[in-house]
Amino acid sequence: MKTAISIDDQLLHDADRAARQMGLSRSRLFSLAVQDYLNQRRQQELLEQLNRVYGGDPDLPEQRTAAKLKGKFRRTIKEAW
Repeated sequence: MKTAISIDDQLLHDADRAARQMGLSRSRLFSLAVQDYLNQRRQQELLEQLNRVYGGDPDLPEQRTAAKLKGKFRRTIKEAW
């Protein structure tokens, strides 16, 4: 699909130079750049969602489970040494 966009002259110049160095058309370079940006943005959004879900303090059952696992881990380490 063709489209028209406004872009700073220096940025266009730098993009043209980079495209030539990479052996790409300007259109391909812009397509790859937008695709990369959107992928990074999706990853950031996913990270933010995970942080919201797992970022809070553990509830009491989680605290008890973690304490049991730590104790078991400590015993296992002591037995191995």
